[in-house]
Amino acid sequence: MKPAIRKTATYIENTLIEGGKAAPRPLRLIGVAAVLTNPWAGRGFTDDLSPEIRAIAPVLGELLTREIIAVAGSGEAIEGYGKAAICGTAGEIEHASALIHTLHFGNHYRRAVGAKTYLAFTNLRGGPNTPIMIPLMDKNDEGRRSHYLTVHFQIGDAPAPDELVVALGASIGGRPHHRIGDRYQDLKEVGDLHG
Repeated sequence: MKPAIRKTATYIENTLIEGGKAAPRPLRLIGVAAVLTNPWAGRGFTDDLSPEIRAIAPVLGELLTREIIAVAGSGEAIEGYGKAAICGTAGEIEHASALIHTLHFGNHYRRAVGAKTYLAFTNLRGGPNTPIMIPLMDKNDEGRRSHYLTVHFQIGDAPAPDELVVALGASIGGRPHHRIGDRYQDLKEVGDLHG
């Protein structure tokens, strides 16, 4: 079984000025998405999602990773990363989750960018033009707050009720004028190793 991909979409945003001050280094946010037929839509409750996960997730992971690397220029250039999925109204949240919360999907991206951290994520249900919001974190350091960012875009006609939108996000750079410190300094100040 191959994914029935109706379209792909790419979003690029470059921030040159933030807070009225020129960025010392422009921030580039990138999003890539695939719109595909939900393989479980119309089938009623499905106990075992694994056959479709194994067949479809690796294909999407490879496709979207290739697309985002092409826009970024290289895996090394990507600093922040994340993933997201939206299920159309004829499906379950579990359907959106199924294709992104698997190593069959995420490991393509992790390996391509040389990441050490987990992929930040969102998954939800919605209709056409539902905002795709991909939370990002530093690919090597989950406590580096400068790279806590969100790629935000939408696709006007997706997802249809029987579709899924699966997306990857990336940043080249962090917030231009980062000045809130990092998680590790907070932990020292409050003495809480579990915060």
